[in-house]
Amino acid sequence: MNLPKFLLADNSNHPEDIFVLHTEYPRFLINLKDDEIEWFEDLSNENEQDLANELEGLIEAAGVFYDAEMEGLE
Repeated sequence: MNLPKFLLADNSNHPEDIFVLHTEYPRFLINLKDDEIEWFEDLSNENEQDLANELEGLIEAAGVFYDAEMEGLE
């Protein structure tokens, strides 16, 4: 199966939260409401500066993905 890079996630126990799941390495779930991130990878062996640069772009891309999905629903 070929998964999309980002998926919207929903949970009825957290109706105010907006979750986006990143399915490629490094996999994570971000709550766009407060930018809290849950990592699904062990990132301890990664170069911190390279990782920080990549993650900044991925987090921004998650927000862009969400905005595009919401525009498509209007």
